[in-house]
Amino acid sequence: MSQVRDLIALIKPRITLMVVATGAVGLYLAPTTPKPETKLGLLLGMSLLVGGANALNMYLERDIDGRAERTKDRPLPAGRLEPKIALALSLSLGLLALLWLGLIVNLLTAVLGLVAFVSYTACYTPMKQISPGALVIGAVPGAMPPLMGWTAATGRLDLAGLTLFSIMFLWQLPHFIAIALFRSEDYRRAGFKTLVSELGERTAKFQVVLYLLLLCPVSLLLVPMGIGGRLYLWTALVAGIGFLLIGLQGLRASSGIRWARTLFKASLLYLMVVFGAMLAGHALQDGDQSSLYAIGQHAS
Repeated sequence: MSQVRDLIALIKPRITLMVVATGAVGLYLAPTTPKPETKLGLLLGMSLLVGGANALNMYLERDIDGRAERTKDRPLPAGRLEPKIALALSLSLGLLALLWLGLIVNLLTAVLGLVAFVSYTACYTPMKQISPGALVIGAVPGAMPPLMGWTAATGRLDLAGLTLFSIMFLWQLPHFIAIALFRSEDYRRAGFKTLVSELGERTAKFQVVLYLLLLCPVSLLLVPMGIGGRLYLWTALVAGIGFLLIGLQGLRASSGIRWARTLFKASLLYLMVVFGAMLAGHALQDGDQSSLYAIGQHAS
């Protein structure tokens, strides 16, 4: 039973659930409604893909995880699982996911899934020990799920889908800089080259502000594309300004770990509020359209 728990821990269920949820947002916001089997196919395929990528990441970083206090009790560094089991599980899940997405959803979504899997495991994971540029590389697979949800429904790449990708991409950068700030000692022991360790806290804080200055206007681009309506417009604007104000507080000389933790919590709240407003605004738009259609039918 304990081995089953360790196998489940390899796929990082909470992270997998969060990632799949962002993919579901892209699926729901798309202008076309896919078949039920396509919806279920995407969610299952994405769950397998993310779980496989997480397991492969833990396999590749098993020695590194043993150096950090936060990760030393994971199944592989603690010796509770054989590394070959984790490798077999990760590759099996990844291959099954890509085949599933290609056959059940569509080829474009499978290709995006492949890009996400490879960029996370073959690029981002080893690059963390080489360059702080891993931060930007790692944001690519993290931003892919809502775009995959969009392409699963539409079968194409377009500006709206790429805007969803851009919002997730920009959101991750201050989110992970915040983590690097309050876990800097753990990351140093693990040998990770973060923005904080290589370029200093002040540079990292300025980059937080830069990314937040970009995030707010980019998030509003969805409105002229017909996504979210007024509810989303005002929610995204207020949330974006609030997030930026918290980021600006980091430029004070007195800001430290406490501020970094506040920024981290604010990033999670921002994502939930903004994505929630997207979904609610979309539902209201659909309701308005349905009401207009019913009125037209009654008049005719």
